[in-house]
Amino acid sequence: MKTLSTAQAAVSMLEVNGIDTLFCLPGVQNDAFFDALYDRTNAIRPIHARHEQACAYMALGYAMATGKPSAYVVVPGPGFLNTTAALSTAYAVNAPVLALTGQIQQAMIGRNVGLLHELPDQLAIMRGLTKWADRIPSPAAAPALINEAFRRLLSGRQRPVALECALDTWARRAPVELLNAPAAADPCPVDEEAVERAAKLLGSAERPMIVVGGGAQGAGEHVVRIAEMLDAPVMTGRMGQGVIDGRHKLSVTAPAGYRFWGEADVVLAVGTRLQPQQQNWGVDPSLKIIRIDVDSEELDRQYKPEIGIVGDATATLAALADRLAGHNRKRNGRADEVAETKAAASKLIRETLAPQIAYLEALRKALPEDGILVDELTQMGYAARFAYPTYRSRTFLSPGYQGTLGWGYATSLGAKVAKPDTPVVSISGDGGFMFTAMEMATAAQHGIGVVAVVFSDGAYGNVRRIQQQSFNNRTIASDLRNPDFVKLGESFGIDAMRVNSPEELGTAVARGIAKGGPMLIDCPVGQLPDPWKLITLPRNRPRRA
Repeated sequence: MKTLSTAQAAVSMLEVNGIDTLFCLPGVQNDAFFDALYDRTNAIRPIHARHEQACAYMALGYAMATGKPSAYVVVPGPGFLNTTAALSTAYAVNAPVLALTGQIQQAMIGRNVGLLHELPDQLAIMRGLTKWADRIPSPAAAPALINEAFRRLLSGRQRPVALECALDTWARRAPVELLNAPAAADPCPVDEEAVERAAKLLGSAERPMIVVGGGAQGAGEHVVRIAEMLDAPVMTGRMGQGVIDGRHKLSVTAPAGYRFWGEADVVLAVGTRLQPQQQNWGVDPSLKIIRIDVDSEELDRQYKPEIGIVGDATATLAALADRLAGHNRKRNGRADEVAETKAAASKLIRETLAPQIAYLEALRKALPEDGILVDELTQMGYAARFAYPTYRSRTFLSPGYQGTLGWGYATSLGAKVAKPDTPVVSISGDGGFMFTAMEMATAAQHGIGVVAVVFSDGAYGNVRRIQQQSFNNRTIASDLRNPDFVKLGESFGIDAMRVNSPEELGTAVARGIAKGGPMLIDCPVGQLPDPWKLITLPRNRPRRA
């Protein structure tokens, strides 16, 4: 045993568990923690931001780009509360983020005496936003609790966890037994009997379909193998973008997938909530659904599937692919049908959203195949969900159902820290970008080479459109007064420019990627066509005669 402070023990265990970067904003409740971190900066790099929300968003981007745990450290009370939008987004997109926060003095917790940054029950808030949260009470308890946090991050459905520690506890010293081994994920064996039943049902299907979500990231090889055996279209929701190459002949996005859903007899759903399909598009007795999910509660949350398989997507799909050949039937002409449906959907998208498509094509051309695009709640981002071709896993990052306006730029910084040799482009509207625009200072200070594109239209564009269309043009609180974005970027010491066409945008993005440093591109746009008619699709089951 060594005599260590709680902070020293915690930092040591973060290092043991592979944390090489801490996104942080220091403060008095964490002074002892940062003093301990000072001695380990050769192993753990601190990246400090200008606002706590950015610390958490950057940790989120790091986790989403890698699929590996990340961590952020902030002070309690308002510091922690500033991170909760990012924490709830991490929960929504199943990202393994560790929130590490300070606390007031241990003896004062819960007494409501009015100390700096005191909350009535911070731990309760943490527990409401994560899959697990606890408090570190002593130096000796720190190693086991840190490892327990990582075990929870790695096991089952990956979601955020949190730990808090009082300011006097961080500094307290005592004999500590450090653990030498990192936490390991709980075993998740393949349900062979359920896989066999799924292989039989899929093999006998006439019009099978596959739907993949974020839980299938990393399992693309097996998805492709099964799809090609079945001649089945693979619909990638926005969290499933990149599970298979978007150029694959069987890969489809929502507008084409919608038609296949209406005609499918068996659907294999992997790592997806299947929310729009089941709640909006509809189900009926003629549709048999097979669900594979690591979270047992997800399987029948909305609708009881024909077969529910709890398991890791990669291992379960590998077993399913091996068994399917013995049960599979021949299906003639489905690949041609998929190609025709994809072509018709692409034509509709281009005719409906021509301006957005031109800009997205310019971005796609400028980014290499492994380049990462971070979307936003913006007109370009909405279209990108189904119109931006994604070629590799974890290269299209989206906030999922949380729909977190303003998440994009700071999240992209974390993705770039995680993947320093991979180009990262953030797309935002002028409304969302200003939520974290101050983090251009963070990008400049730490040399984080994200290319940020701001599509500026002088409004919260979606809000304005709804007010115009649904409320007789009674627009209110939706117009924006913007800074000169080029001058703003330059004032932070980063490269900045303005473009006025898709061609100019593609050239500017390619230039920013080649230079390697942080860059801001202002791209003024007018009011863009409405993408929602291609997103909120009506019920198409049961099929009407």
